[in-house]
Amino acid sequence: MSEASSEGELVRLALKGDENAFGNLVELYQRAAYAVAYSVTGRHEDAEDAAQESFVVALERLEECRNPDRFGGWLMTIVRNRSKNLIRRESLRETDEIPLGATSRSPMPDRVAENTQIKEILEGALRKLPEVQRQIVLLHDLEGWKHREIADRLGLPSGTVRSHLHFARKALRVELGSSPLGAEIHRKVQ
Repeated sequence: MSEASSEGELVRLALKGDENAFGNLVELYQRAAYAVAYSVTGRHEDAEDAAQESFVVALERLEECRNPDRFGGWLMTIVRNRSKNLIRRESLRETDEIPLGATSRSPMPDRVAENTQIKEILEGALRKLPEVQRQIVLLHDLEGWKHREIADRLGLPSGTVRSHLHFARKALRVELGSSPLGAEIHRKVQ
């Protein structure tokens, strides 16, 4: 069974009241929903909230999904809209609570400050990208999705995904190269 037909089958089962089927859809799309929400909100907590809200809305409106085999694209539209609504409802705070890395010991204060600066510069560069490019970069480079998977989920041609990824990376190289910590960021993200 192909991914699209299994996706459609899960939607059809969920429509018949199968809670496990919807749970499987959540599991299948949880990381993608978070990545898309983060690409819009730029904040870990807001992205988690928007992704969670989106699954609730999707469950409540599942019968409105016109093509069950394209559930992923439909869901990502909900995620983008919920994320934008969340931004409108809340003022964005300056601090973010994304962990810089899971370590068993606390880093030295000077490393924390440097890592915070690097994170801020990287997030600033990502925020300057158009939304679709930000989503593609996060799904491809952070989540490890293939071009075809991203194309299917976002409803774009695969060539368009490749093009957006190319131009996004080029823009990030230019933006990060001009920052004071550009060389350090480049070394850390390689």
